[in-house]
Formats: sequence, structure tokens, C-alpha cells
Amino acid sequence: MEFIYQFVWIVPFFPFLASILIGLNLLFFPKFTKSLRYIWAIFSIFILFLVMIFSFAILWQQYIDNTIHRYLWSWIFDKNIDFKIGFLVDPLTSTMLVLITTVGVLVMIYSDSYMSHDQGYVRFFAYLSLFTASMLGLVLSPNLIQIYIFWELVGMCSYLLIGFWFTRPSAANACQKAFITNRIGDFGLLLGILGFYWLTGSFEFETLFKRFSELLINHQVNLYFANLCALLLFLGPIAKSAQFPLHVWLPDAMEGPTPISALIHAATMVAAGIFLIARLFPLFQALPYIMNIISWIGALTALLGASIALVQKDLKKGLAYSTMSQLGYMMLALGIGSYQAGLFHLITHAYSKALLFLGSGSVIHSMESIVGYSPNKCQNMAFMGGLRKFMPITGTTFLIGTFSLCGIPPFACFWSKDAIITDSWLYFPGLGWISSLTAGLTAFYMFRIYFLTFEGCLRSNSTNKMAFINSVPIWGDLQSNNKKLEFISKNLINNNNEFLKNEKCIYPKESDNKMLFTLIILALPTLFIGFLGAPFPEGQSGFDLLSQWLYPIFKNSSEISPGNWLEFGLNAINSLTIVVIGIFFAFILYGPVSFFPQNLEKFFELLLKKKLNYFFSFLYNWSYFRGYIDFYYDIIFVKGTRLLAQFLLIFDERIIDGIVNGFVILISFGGESTKYLEGGRISSYLFGLILGIILLSYILVVS
Repeated sequence: MEFIYQFVWIVPFFPFLASILIGLNLLFFPKFTKSLRYIWAIFSIFILFLVMIFSFAILWQQYIDNTIHRYLWSWIFDKNIDFKIGFLVDPLTSTMLVLITTVGVLVMIYSDSYMSHDQGYVRFFAYLSLFTASMLGLVLSPNLIQIYIFWELVGMCSYLLIGFWFTRPSAANACQKAFITNRIGDFGLLLGILGFYWLTGSFEFETLFKRFSELLINHQVNLYFANLCALLLFLGPIAKSAQFPLHVWLPDAMEGPTPISALIHAATMVAAGIFLIARLFPLFQALPYIMNIISWIGALTALLGASIALVQKDLKKGLAYSTMSQLGYMMLALGIGSYQAGLFHLITHAYSKALLFLGSGSVIHSMESIVGYSPNKCQNMAFMGGLRKFMPITGTTFLIGTFSLCGIPPFACFWSKDAIITDSWLYFPGLGWISSLTAGLTAFYMFRIYFLTFEGCLRSNSTNKMAFINSVPIWGDLQSNNKKLEFISKNLINNNNEFLKNEKCIYPKESDNKMLFTLIILALPTLFIGFLGAPFPEGQSGFDLLSQWLYPIFKNSSEISPGNWLEFGLNAINSLTIVVIGIFFAFILYGPVSFFPQNLEKFFELLLKKKLNYFFSFLYNWSYFRGYIDFYYDIIFVKGTRLLAQFLLIFDERIIDGIVNGFVILISFGGESTKYLEGGRISSYLFGLILGIILLSYILVVS
């Protein structure tokens, strides 16, 4: 079946063709195309489904022979360069193809229902197809230049999709923010690519790795320059995968339709940065200093994302910061050399997070019928609660995704996250503490999201909406003005019978079958795909086999090998303990049954008397306001840029234009003065001529 590799070009070409056909028909025959909207949707889904089947065939063939295949065509001919384009197929590529196409097909099916009443329905599918084609082309690229081309296409598509509802100012601002932030990383990526081409003379991966290794061995390369180029390369994944400090675009990307949130935050755009680090892993691995930077950036991103997600009221933004945190885990794993654990977490997280985002879309879709179409309300968890009773399938699948993301066995993310935490402890205890603490925070905020959304009572029908709407903190409403503490879990219980009293209520309802079908299908890999990382009876772990299959040169890239169930269980006890503690606190504070709420309230009132409320208020505000990072970015970069622009405007008007205008005035004044010397009398001219000669003669004699 090796002839199948000769037709791998159809994988990115078919979705690209679907996007072009839809776009051209919208341009030239808009009314006719919109009248056949469902036909175009079915066409897009069918095309991507065929690509998915083909991707599975490639994955199976790679599993059988485990070889690398390259198909290249010359594009630019020159005496000094012969640049080629083509496709690279290896186990890493085949895995990413299956991941992208499976999530993409399910998102398209989901979008058929979710976007059915939107005027831009057909345009949305054109964007989806182009986005998918760009990501497929990226993972198939055999060299850095081709990766950069598709890298930019992915960024352009994200701009179009985040700003899909461009008439809303918030969406227009969000897509611009994402575009500009990613341009910073992309510029660094381009400089890094050019730098390594200057060092090695090649863009091709295999040649690049080989020549760079030879340069290092022979001490023919300046290490400072090589590290600088690698750091610039890493700047691209920092922006694309929302790593600190270029993570600020990610929560604002929630302004796009929810299916796009699932696609961007699961299998496409944010995965591109992790994929690029994995693809260039031999390059980074040869530079230990850069590997340390990657690991610490990943660790800080994981902790920062988890801490900010603790008190977010917006359902989708809470999940967005969760994505940021999990991407930090993946980057941490790659930085410490745990290649297989990082990529395995990319796979398990993709399905789990796609399930959670599509589940949140189901919730938002249902809440719109109650509170109206307003993102401030239909995405605000303060208006939710008790939805599991009305939406049992959505609630159950969301709970499965929550279990997985928290790292609870036997769900998918448990196997990959536990491996990352174990590897972090053995690499450096500081990274181990950060990864473990992040796991506990993840369990807390994910179950907080679940409890506030699906458990308790429905709060959207209440006239007073409780004090809860204005206060959804970690411990309660710890305001800096020393107001009386309001304990959220107690309010949920004591006000349970008051919400629906004397009101005509509108209740949420379960989503339609298309949306539920995608949730159920995504729940399957969330449940079972993690077992690929389980220890096998023969003593060799699934991680070892996965590592050897993904890329043969990385079979020894990690120092950790679970080996057997006993050792694996001992390594998992610590992380599971922290996860259970996080879930326990979430249940105490936000669960449907609150243990000892009065005692807890007295405890917090005691804290207030001791003036410790300022400390907790600071923690709450720091988390709620995103660590004030956006605030300082606005002051330094946005307002700073405007002040610089105003200064340059004044400098241009007063100095530059002043000099130019000064010369004009001087010349004009000179011409105006000279014309009075033109009297027309020859005697005057002779007098001036003689006087001038005498003066010049005197100057010459004196000098």
C-alpha cells in the first residue's frame, strides 16, 4: 500500500478546493449559493470525511512500516539555491493528520446545527475548510519555508474566524489583537528560519539537523548566535500556542463562534506551536540553554493559566485559560526532553478540550433562549446552574471531559499529565512543584465550572439573580471595603426555593441530535485513548512504544519509563492526592451540597477581623483581572505607542516641517529682497560692481 503516499497531496488539497468553490460561488452567485446553504455544508463535511478516511489509511500504513516518505518538487531554480516544496509523511505527521481531521469533521457536523440560523452560514464553512486545509498543509510540510507559508495561512484563518461576527466591536477588536500578537511571534520565527539557513544553508529538516550537528561537533558555529536563532524560532510557538508573555490573545478569541473555539483550542492553531517544537526537537535538544527556557516558559504558562482560570465568570474564557495551562504542560514536557509525554498530552487534551468546548456551546445555545443573545449573559455562569437536569447528555459528557482534564483515572489526560508531572519531578524539583500545584488548581477550577454550570439550581429565572452575579470568587465575596462575607455555596442552598417562586419560568432544553452526536463521539476517545499510555503486561510501557513509533530517534528522549503497574501507581499517588484536594475544595465551596457553611462563614469572618481579607482580595482581583498583564500591556504598548506616535507627529510638524518651511521662507525673503535691487539703471549696476571688486580685492590682500 505504499502507493498511498503518492496521493497524500489530496489531504490538504480537497479542503482547500472546497473552500475555493464556496468562496467563488459566494462572490459571483451570492443569492443562489445561500439558497443551497445546506448542500454546501454537506459538501464540506463529505470532503473532510474522505480526507479523514485517507488519513486513517496513512496512519495504518505508518504503523505497519514506520518509515519516512518524502515527495519533493523543485520550485525555485538558482545557481545558489534549489528550493523544493512537497510533503513529508512520518508517524508524527500521520498522527496529527488523524487528530486534525477527526476533530475537524465533528466540529463541522456540530456547526451545521449551531450556525444554522446565522446569516454567514455558508461563509463560515468556507473559512472552516480553509482553516483545516492550512493546518493539514502545515503538518505535511517538509521544510521550514513551507511550514512558514502555512503557518501564516493558519494565522489569517484564525483572524477571519475569531472576527466572524465583525459587526460586534468586541469581535473586531479580538481578531485584531490575535493577529497583531501572532505577528510578533511570526516575525521572530522568520528571523530564526533565516538565521539557521545562514548557518546550515538548508531549509530541509533532515539536512538542517545533520549540518547543524556537524557544526556543533566541529565547533564551527558561534553558540551565542545559534542560541539566539533558536530563541527566535521559539518565539513563533510562544505566540501561536499562547505561551507567556504572548498569551493575551487567547481569551479574547472566545468572541468567535463556539465551534471555532473548539477547533482553535483543540487540534489546530494552538497545536501548531507544539507541533513545530516537536518537529524541530533535534535542533532544540542540541542547545540545552534553549531547552531550559522552553521548560520554564511552559511551567510558568501552566501555572499562570490555571491561576487566572480560578475565578473567571465567563464559561468559555475559563476553558480558554485552561487550554493555556495545558499547553504550558506540553511545552514543559518538550523542554525537559519528555517528547512522548508532551505529544501524548497534545492528543489526549485535543479530544478532551474539544468535548468541553462543544459542551459549552451546547449550554450557550440553550441559554440564549432564556437570557437572550448576549455573551455577557448566556456565557456567564452566574446565570446558569442546575442544567444537568434539563440537559443530561450535555452534562454527562461535560463531566467526562472534566474528569479527563483534571487527570482522574482512567480518563485520557490522566495518563499523559501524570507522565509529565513525574518527569518534571525527576528533571528538577522546582518544575515538579509547579506542575503538581497546577494539577491541583486545574481540578479546582474545572469542577468549579462544572458545579456552577450543571449543579445546584437554575439562576437565570431569578429576578434578583442573587448577589452571586456580582461575586463569583474562590472563597466568597471578599471585597476590599469589608462588606459582610457572602458564602456562595450557602446562597445556592438557602435561596434554592426562592428563585422560581411567583415567576413564570423558561427552562433550558437539550440540544438537537447533531450537536449531541458530536459530544457522544468525542466522549469515546476522552474515555479510552489514554490507555495507549498504560503499562503493558510485558513490562514495557505504552509510552516507550509510542515514543519509538512516533520518531525512532527519540526512543531515549525521556528518562522516565513507567515499566509496570506498581511503579506507575506509586508515581500517580502524589498527583492524584493533589487532584482530590482540589476537587474537595471545589465541592465545599461550589458543590450542590455545602458542608458546614455556617462554620466556614464564621471562619472567613474571623479572617476579616484579622484583616486578612486584603490578602484574599488581592488574590481574587489578581486572578479575576488576569494578573493585570493586559492592564500593563495596555499602558506600555497601546498607550505607549500612541504617545510615541503623538511625539513623532509633533516632531514632524515642528522640527522636520519647520526646517523645510524655514528654507522656503528664507528663499522667499531673499527673492523678495533681491527684486528691489533691480532698478534698471546702469550707473547703479556699475557702482555695485566696482564696490564688490574693491571689497574682494581688500579681502585677498589682507588674507
